[in-house]
Amino acid sequence: MKEELTDNGFKELVNGEAVEAQLKEEGTTLIMINSVCGCSAGTARPGILMAVTNATKKPDHLTTSFAGYDVEAVQALRQHLMPYPPSSPAIALFKNGELVHFIERHQIEGRSAQMIAANLINAFDQYCN
Repeated sequence: MKEELTDNGFKELVNGEAVEAQLKEEGTTLIMINSVCGCSAGTARPGILMAVTNATKKPDHLTTSFAGYDVEAVQALRQHLMPYPPSSPAIALFKNGELVHFIERHQIEGRSAQMIAANLINAFDQYCN
């Protein structure tokens, strides 16, 4: 499940230091909080890959942390996702370290990969160069 993203250019953020360093990067950073949840993560991962593949405007940085495995990284990331409650899977788009778009688990559940991709492509069009 990790490799579905890392094999497609997503950098793993495995600790809090990596999260903080990434969010200091200039530009847009897409972070997928990955999960073993079958139905939600099973459409989130293909949806995010579909969005990145088909978007005209794309995030500068593609990253992922795995809830339940990259515990320190996910805890650090969640500090930047306030006031949203913990959610996995989830997808966050940051611009210059500021959260600009967030898709929570309840917005992923029951939605197709195509719907998730369309949501992300709209956010990319708005926030990415």
